[in-house]
Amino acid sequence: MVNKLYTIGFTQKTLEEFIDLLKTAGVATVVDVRLNNTSQLAGFAKRDDLAYLLRRGFGIEYVHALELAPTQAMLVDYRKYKDWGRYSRDYSKLLDSRSIVQLLTQLQDRGPLCLLCAEDMPEHCHRRLAAEYIASHLPDIEIIHLR
Repeated sequence: MVNKLYTIGFTQKTLEEFIDLLKTAGVATVVDVRLNNTSQLAGFAKRDDLAYLLRRGFGIEYVHALELAPTQAMLVDYRKYKDWGRYSRDYSKLLDSRSIVQLLTQLQDRGPLCLLCAEDMPEHCHRRLAAEYIASHLPDIEIIHLR
C-alpha cells in the first residue's frame, strides 16, 4: 500500500484555498516544519491560531515538528548567500543527525500527513527536502505537493 505524504505552503493562499486543499486531499494531520511559527506575519498560519482553527473548525490535527525545521544559523546563511545547493546539503546532514524516521513512524498512525511551511512553491522550500528524505527512508511513500 502506498502512503501519501502531502506538503503545503501557506503564502499566496487565502485561508479558504488553504483549507480546501487540505480537506480535498483528506489530510488528517498538519505537521508544521517551520522553526519560527509565531510571528504576526504568519497571519492565519500563526501556530496557536492555526492549531485551534484546524482542530475545532475542520477536525484536522496539528503537530509542530521542530525535528524537521532548519536551524536559525542555516536560515541566516541561506538569506545571506542564496545558495540553495549548500542549504540543501546542510539540511540533509541535519536530518541525518535527528530521529526523523522514528518521528514519522509515530505520526503515521494519525492518518494522511501534510508538511506545512511558509513558501508557496516547494522547489526551494525545506518541506520538499524533508518529504524526499522521509520517502527515501520509509517504503511506499508518494509525495504530493498541494498548490
